[in-house]
This record gives sequence, C-alpha cells and structure tokens, in this order.
Amino acid sequence: MLDATFVRPDLGAFCRLDELGLEVVGQRLEPEGAVLACPVEPGEFDRWCRCCGAEGMLRDTVTRRLAHEPFGHRPTMLLLTVARFRCAGCRRVWRQDISRAAEPRARLSRRALRWALEAIVCQHLTIARVAEALAVSWDTANDAVLAEGRRVLISNPHRLDGVQVIGVDEHAWRHTRRGDKYVTVIIDLTPVREGTGPARLLDMVEGRSKAVFKTWLDQQSSAFRDGIEVVAMDGFTGFKTAAAETVPDAVAVMDPFHVVALAGDALDRCRQRVQQQTCGHRGRTGDPLYGTRRVLRTGVELLTDRQHQRLTAVFAVEAHVEVEATWGIYQRIVAAYRDPDRRAGKAALVKIIDAISKGVPSALSELVTLGRTLKRRAADVLAYFDRPGTSNGPPRRRSVSVDAAGLGLAGQDGAGRVDPCVTLEAIGPRSGVLPLNCPLGRRGRHCPAHLGDLIRRLPDPRVVAYHKCAPK
Repeated sequence: MLDATFVRPDLGAFCRLDELGLEVVGQRLEPEGAVLACPVEPGEFDRWCRCCGAEGMLRDTVTRRLAHEPFGHRPTMLLLTVARFRCAGCRRVWRQDISRAAEPRARLSRRALRWALEAIVCQHLTIARVAEALAVSWDTANDAVLAEGRRVLISNPHRLDGVQVIGVDEHAWRHTRRGDKYVTVIIDLTPVREGTGPARLLDMVEGRSKAVFKTWLDQQSSAFRDGIEVVAMDGFTGFKTAAAETVPDAVAVMDPFHVVALAGDALDRCRQRVQQQTCGHRGRTGDPLYGTRRVLRTGVELLTDRQHQRLTAVFAVEAHVEVEATWGIYQRIVAAYRDPDRRAGKAALVKIIDAISKGVPSALSELVTLGRTLKRRAADVLAYFDRPGTSNGPPRRRSVSVDAAGLGLAGQDGAGRVDPCVTLEAIGPRSGVLPLNCPLGRRGRHCPAHLGDLIRRLPDPRVVAYHKCAPK
C-alpha cells in the first residue's frame, strides 16, 4: 500500500550528497568503511579557458578522495571522478571546479566539515574521536576544522555587536614548564544583565597584564569601545587601569565572585596560620580546624545542625578566636550580597569595609590586608549594587573546566598542539539552536562540559530550540 510520506529510496539524498552537487553511481562496502563513487558533472564554465577564453578539450579524468560525513559505525569516503581539460590555444591544463563539494586541496567534504564542527561544539567530542570517525589523521582533521571554525565563528564581523557589559578574568591554561601559564578571558555579560540568556566568551588572549587587556581593547573598533558601559573584573589593578585608559566612560565593577573569594582566601590563610601556631604542623585528618575547612566557607543559613555543633566546638577554643573573627567578617560579606534589598546590602557592605579598614588588631593580619584592599577598591565593589547582573561568577564557573583541562588560547593543549575543541566552544557565539544531526557519544578527556557555545550562521533547517541552562 502506498504511503504519501515515503518516496523512492535515494542513496545520494540519504548521504546528503545532493547538497554538494554530487550523484552516487556506485558503492563499495569494506570492513573499515564505505566508499561512494561520484562522477562530477562539468559545469557551464568548466570547459572554457580562464587565460585566453577558448573552449578546452577533455584531456583525461583523475580521482580525488574526500572524507565524508560518517553514517553508522563506518567512515564514509567519496571517490570523485574529476575531468581535466586542455586548451588548444595556450596549451593550459585545468580541472573542473568542485568547490561546491570541498575546498581546494581539502581532504574533507563540506558536509564532513559541518559534521565535525557540530561534533566538537555541540557534543563535545575530542578532535581525536572526530579524526577516527572521518578516517583521517589528527593533523588533517585539526587543521581543517580549526580553519573553518575561525572563518565561521572568530572572523564573524558581527560577533561583537551589541556588547555593553564585559567581564575580564584570567585563567591558568598551560600546565607545562615552558610558555605563558595564564590567558586573559574577555566575557560578554550583556545577556546576563538584560536577562536574555547566559554569558558568552568573546576572546582569549595569551598572558595576563594591563598591556594584554589594553592591546585587545585597542584592536577593537571605536564603535565597540564607545558601546561599553560596564567592565566587571577582579581585584587586579592592571585590568582597571587598562579599562580606564581605553574606555574611560565605562564603569569598573569588582564583582561579588571575586570579593567573596578575597574574603574566603583571608579566612583560609587565617585558619592555616592558627593551625600552625596551635598544632605546629599543617592540617591533618582529626585536627579540629582542618576538619571544618569546608564548613567555614558554607553560608550560615545553609549549615546543618551537626555543622553548627562542629563550629561551636571549634570556636569554644580560645586559641581559635582569630578564626572566629575572620569567619564572622566573611559571613557578613556573603550576607550583604545575598540581601534581596540592594540598598540594605550596599549599606551593610559599606559598614563592613569601614569596620575592617581601620582599628583592626595587628594579630588579624589577614583582615588588615582584606580591609586595605576593599577600601582601595570600595567604589568598584559598591558599584555592583547599582548595576546588577555584572558578575563574572556564572561564566567563570562555566569556563573552569578549561582550567582543569589545561586548555586555552587558540585551543592549545598542554603539549602545545592546537585543539579546536576549546576555541570553537569558547569563542563561538551562542546561537540558541541545536542541530538535530549531531553525533552522539561520550565527552572526550579534554572537552569542557558546560561551554556549549554553538555554531552561528551555518544554514541548516533541521534545528530545535536550545534550552537556556546557564544561571541568571
């Protein structure tokens, strides 16, 4: 019985060769893969010489092998029959144009490139797994995919349009003895402030200094710099100085993530110092202070009854009074940021900064240092309460897997090789769609888990809405 939803089977359409202008005339199934024979039909202008304009004569044909999008568990290879022509006038020899199917001198078809990009950006496959699925070498897959990703994503002239709030931070990406260890990451926080989506990474520049950030800003267009309203950053003064010199009209904001981190670091240093003074050694299992190292960093409203009892027992020791004082300041800072009333939270934080910026006993050296830092950057710290949504916290949590994997600038891994997985995920702007034909598979060892920045401006009608999973 005929069904209007079915049509005659077509191997070319199934393998998406019609998009490349190819037609299958034969197939050969082998244990290591499938080979499809596809003669290339001459185009309207293929026969004409580009030098003298005379019509050429068919000289012979050559074959060209292209890795194609894999189907099933087998790699797919295209065997193209390409005609060569010869001009009777100038004796020039040329091949017919197959740019619709692949780039010149490429080993991958355009469908294979698209498949590889989706596999890396959407499904977080490693370049090694992509190369295995395409039956090509690691270098071949890496060079082809990275070049296409740079052309489509990084070189997109509209990638920086509409950016009003940026965040700048540094990450340790190289875990080898040679080379620069850090990379400066520039983040677009505009969607977070406006509530339209998650933050996205704009660029990663090798090194961390005032000169690195200032050079990146200078390289952007004047329209981009004029549109920047807020720059969120940590306590590094180099970023603040670079922003003040390049985008003087932008407001510098020291985001809550780094303010709380500074307070937490002061608490940890105080605990470690008191641990050495009371026990004479670093923290060990069974030591009271070492056992509460994580409980001390937990918000008061999140503590269980058992954790309350453990803290009470630790603070009952007179030698731990310095830890208790530093812990109290840490909890007050956290409570100020968690206050639903921004005015009340700002007023509370002002009192905290005034309290620890003067009159603190010298024995509390960690609080003295923290108070001096917050007093110097008080304007930047308090600016957050007037400009919500300008925190580097959410994007830093999303990009922390780059730190763990040791990956960074241009997708380089610890061995110095270029892996496009990180570059395309980190720099590729989020498009809000997820292609249906992405391959399935487990994430590779070097692949970030939450940096699913998707491919933009790649025409494919078979897409579904991508869920917004990043925290607001």
